[in-house]
Amino acid sequence: MKYPVYNLQGDKIKEIELSSRMFGVKVKPEVIHQVVVAQQASSRQVLAHTKTKDEVRGGGKKPWKQKGTGRARHGSSRSPIWVGGGITFGPRNDRNFTKAVNKKQKQLALAMCLSDKVNDKSLVVFDKLAVDTGKTKALGAWLKEIKNKIENLKNSKKFLLVLDNNDKKTINSALNLSSVNTILANSLNCVDLLKYDTVLASEKALAVIDKHYKLIREKKS
Repeated sequence: MKYPVYNLQGDKIKEIELSSRMFGVKVKPEVIHQVVVAQQASSRQVLAHTKTKDEVRGGGKKPWKQKGTGRARHGSSRSPIWVGGGITFGPRNDRNFTKAVNKKQKQLALAMCLSDKVNDKSLVVFDKLAVDTGKTKALGAWLKEIKNKIENLKNSKKFLLVLDNNDKKTINSALNLSSVNTILANSLNCVDLLKYDTVLASEKALAVIDKHYKLIREKKS
């Protein structure tokens, strides 16, 4: 599959062959859905936590004697039926929301997301992807420039920059832009690919993707 490559000025300079194994996969929404749900569940923070009657402070003394008062029998003022007592069946911080998905399914869903970007022409490849100054203003100006030059980017609103290496300057330049994020090619995931409508990747990043995600086999025709 031939795919255009642009320079940083937004000019088409050549074409490369995309791997059909990672960028030409038939999209199955149900597979992507399973992986996205699992990823979001696994990253869920467990914040709510209640104490049982054994953990609530106080309540060691019996409120009143067992017999002769005419009142109901109670052994502790920290019983769940007392105000200030423990909570029965409340949320606990040891809950586990993790959902298991095997690596092959994760990589298959990732390949489907990438293939969908290719089909929609919302993947744009550059010969290199770097902001030498590390300035947010420079990155913002560059995005505005290429949106005017590359037809596929005219309606783009949110950009995911896929880098082949840990380029601190480029990463720092995107920190203050709410519509832009950076990610390394070997850390791609479905949630980020779906969150951003346009993916900008360097040519080397595509090579890293093809080399790193090995579990997807190319279908024989």
